[in-house]
Amino acid sequence: MDAPAPGAAPEDSGLKVGLLLVPVGLSALLQAAHFLRFGGCGMVAVSLALPFVLLARRGWAVRLVQVALVAGAASWGWTALGFMQERQLMGAPYLRMLLILGGVALFTLGSALVLEAGPLRRRLRRPSRR
Repeated sequence: MDAPAPGAAPEDSGLKVGLLLVPVGLSALLQAAHFLRFGGCGMVAVSLALPFVLLARRGWAVRLVQVALVAGAASWGWTALGFMQERQLMGAPYLRMLLILGGVALFTLGSALVLEAGPLRRRLRRPSRR
């Protein structure tokens, strides 16, 4: 096998790229379940379709998914704070719930950052043809 030319991007395996996309898909599923719990069927569909936007393999698609994931993380944070306030008013424990939802929010935020990983960046942001 020949060594790649200096400055050339190394060949990324499909398995590596696929594994890096798992957090994005899992975050989308969690967000869809969150919206389903509150009866937002339209947002469930949007959440489930979100990872498929990456099939466009364009920079705008990656940014759109990242923005949606950051908004999803904010939604988890907002939900956690709302539940915490309700539980405080009832005198119920809330720390465990806060840690779980905070962890989900951080995982979702991390999923947005995963899209900046080198193999995904090279695979998902092909230059547009004009």
